[in-house]
Amino acid sequence: MSERLEEIAVKMVADGKGLLAADESTSTIKKRFDSIGLESTETSRRDYREMLFRSDEAMTKHISGVILFEETLYQKAADGTSFVDLIKKAGAIPGIKVDTGAKPMAAFPGETVTEGLDGLRERLAAYHRAGARFAKWRGVIAIGENRPTWGSIKANSQALARYAALCQEAGIVPIVEPEVLMDGDPGNHSIDTCAEVTEKVLNTVFADLYDARVNLEGMILKPNMVIDGKKLRQASAAEVAEKTVKVLKATVPSAVPGIAFLSGGQTSEEATAHLSAMIANYDLPWKLTFSYGRALQEDALNAWGGKSENVAAGQRAFTHRARMNGLAALGNWKKELERAA
Repeated sequence: MSERLEEIAVKMVADGKGLLAADESTSTIKKRFDSIGLESTETSRRDYREMLFRSDEAMTKHISGVILFEETLYQKAADGTSFVDLIKKAGAIPGIKVDTGAKPMAAFPGETVTEGLDGLRERLAAYHRAGARFAKWRGVIAIGENRPTWGSIKANSQALARYAALCQEAGIVPIVEPEVLMDGDPGNHSIDTCAEVTEKVLNTVFADLYDARVNLEGMILKPNMVIDGKKLRQASAAEVAEKTVKVLKATVPSAVPGIAFLSGGQTSEEATAHLSAMIANYDLPWKLTFSYGRALQEDALNAWGGKSENVAAGQRAFTHRARMNGLAALGNWKKELERAA
């Protein structure tokens, strides 16, 4: 008997656990590997992800699910074990990125719309057969002069809703990811502007999810935190927490079981501190946790450096960041720092 969507969604936001976003496209992982002087090949990508997925302490104690790129969903470790089986053995849930990227939006200069709906029903059926039990689709909203436009918000919101409905039809939990960028052009917007735009975006998304008859109890929201643009002085963790929680309470129905934040260009420690501040200081109707890519992986990538003799060092770095974010997901990160000092 297959698990209900609601049960999978609850497991994705289990206490002290969060999601590892290992769904970098081939072009994105190439940029990451360029930073350590490593050529991006199928083998090097496999070796890197295997290092992460075989980090037993991190995977079993702090990771509830892993978002995969299509290549990785079907990939096998060096010993022939499928990555899906490695993830499941650790007690985590395999997931899959299903959008095909944000593309320039015709007649809307500087704005994008995410594509990938064509053929999605058939792809979802194949992903389910391969073991994926949740999916992710990212809609990108840029803040700038006369941006975002209503047309951009609405186009991305409707795509997210159509994607989510198709996922649930296929027995897959949709992660709905409307990201208001901190590093848009020119990237000098205030935290209050971010709050205003994020509130408008989330209100639109939930109206469209309702219209698309999406079961809110069988989905996870993956939003940005409310933060300053990249070129402004960053607000304190307390201010980020306060303004983010205020926006979420104004927009997100309590039926949603969990909110897994993206890190969105924050440093690893900022993403951890902001999450912990929200959970430690506010009584919330949903579980809050992390769905981080770079903020979980950056230290591990640098420690590994593409060398087999550094696998253990890479795993230690990944385990440390996973543990820090696991503490943040319980609201205990700051207390742990103070205890260790």
